[in-house]
This record gives sequence, structure tokens and C-alpha cells, in this order.
Amino acid sequence: MTTDTASLSLRQRSYRLLFDNHSRSGRRMEAFWVSTALLSVVLLFLEPGGSAMYAPGQQAIYLFFYAEVFFTVIFTIEYLLRLWSTPRDQHYARSFFGVVDLLTVLPMYIIWFYPHMTVEFVMLLRVVRILRVLRVLKLLRYMSEMGMIWRSIKLARHKLAMFFGFVAVVLCVFGGLMYAIEGGSGGFTSLAASVYWAVVTLTTVGYGDIVPHTPLGRLLTSVLILLGYSIIAVPTGILTAYMSQELQRNRERRNCEQCQRGGHETEAIFCKYCGSALPPLTGKHSHK
Repeated sequence: MTTDTASLSLRQRSYRLLFDNHSRSGRRMEAFWVSTALLSVVLLFLEPGGSAMYAPGQQAIYLFFYAEVFFTVIFTIEYLLRLWSTPRDQHYARSFFGVVDLLTVLPMYIIWFYPHMTVEFVMLLRVVRILRVLRVLKLLRYMSEMGMIWRSIKLARHKLAMFFGFVAVVLCVFGGLMYAIEGGSGGFTSLAASVYWAVVTLTTVGYGDIVPHTPLGRLLTSVLILLGYSIIAVPTGILTAYMSQELQRNRERRNCEQCQRGGHETEAIFCKYCGSALPPLTGKHSHK
């Protein structure tokens, strides 16, 4: 066996280990990455505030610091292995999970390369640390149901775009009307503030920080609230319809290889007619 063949074989084995969970070793690797991501996010919520934990020379909780170093090294190795083993035509580095994997390892490196940040960069430091929450998104890689949801969103994207476009027009119209009616009082000091009020009102959130004081303004508010109750369920209905279609397609695709009969549930392992093992879903656990 030549060196190139051995290297290629090693890349293939690494790819199957990281992306294919149909084998026992793949499932074990999947359980390891899921547990590691969850543990790192739990650590984020348990650690103290500020940037003290990133400065070993200061009074810091060393347990959190070294734990974060450990997670950073582990996820860096994972990212490099995925980058090396994935075929070029799949463009892992530019994929959604490739970007997420990269962002989850950046905070510690940024802080290491810029250890003497001044007070002006404290907020930036905290924002960078929050990027570690993106490790939760790594769990989506191992949820086959997310593939169905993602395909449903792609199929419904045109209808959703039209709906949100209509909502944007409604918000601008009502915000402009309220700005003209209230005349700058009650918090309606600009068109942008009036549109913000329209967003809060249409979604029935109702913070109460900007309220109308004129009778006509209150009437317009009532109309917008009723309109919000009428249309707020529209995107949910659109997605539900497409998800039902995707679920039905998954059932139709799952034909038993023994009796050639379909209509099985997505979670089914064995054929409900003859008891034979069912093939896995097409595209299941894809990393894209």
C-alpha cells in the first residue's frame, strides 16, 4: 500500500467516524461530541462574569479557565479533522456547521492574541465569549429531524418572504400614521421609533414604553393589535403544511427491502408488515 493510498484511506475512515453515525464507532463519536458540547455550554452559564478567568496571573477561578482551555483544544482538533477529512466538493468550511464550528473556537484565541485589552474593549470581550453558546448549534448536526425542518423552510421560503414583506409594509404604514397622529409626543419622536412601536404592538408584546395619548392614536393601536392576532399564526400554518408534506415523503421513501411496502414512520426500525430491518432515511445526519 502506498503512502497516498494509506493517507486517502485514513481520510475516509476519519470522515466516516466524524460524519457517519450508522456504525457503532460513529455513534460513540457522536455521543462524545454531543456530551462535550453540552458540558461546555453548561460551563458557560456557571462561570463568573468578566474576563478575569482568561488571565491566569490574576485572581481567577482556575478550574473554569483550564476547562475552557480543554474545550477549546478539543473543538479545535475536531474542526481541523473535519476540515481535513471532508471532500473538497462538499465545501465544509463554507457550510453552516463549518462556520459554527469555527466560531465556537475563536473566543479563547482572540483573547489570547489580545491579552492587554483596555476597558473600552470589555464589552467586545463579553460579546466574543457569548459566541461559545453557538456550541449548542453543533448538536443540530446530530438531529435528523432538523433536516426535515430545514427542507420545509426551504420549500416555504417564497411564501414566508411574501408574508414578511406584507408585514413590513403594514409596520411602515401604521408607524407613519402614528407618527403623524401623535405629532412627536408620547415617545413617537421619529419615524423609526414609530415603526418600533408598530412592531411591538403587532406582535402583541406590549412593552408600554411608547403609548399613544390621542383618541385616534388609541383607535389605530386597537386596529393594529387585532390585525396582529389575525396574522401572527400565518407563518406557523405555512411551515406546518410543508412539514406535513416532508413527513409524508419520508414515509413514502422508507420502503421495506424485503416486502417492498412503504408508509413507515420516520422513527421505525423494523417493517410493520414483515418485521425486517428498515433502511435508514435518505440524507440522514448530513453535515451540510
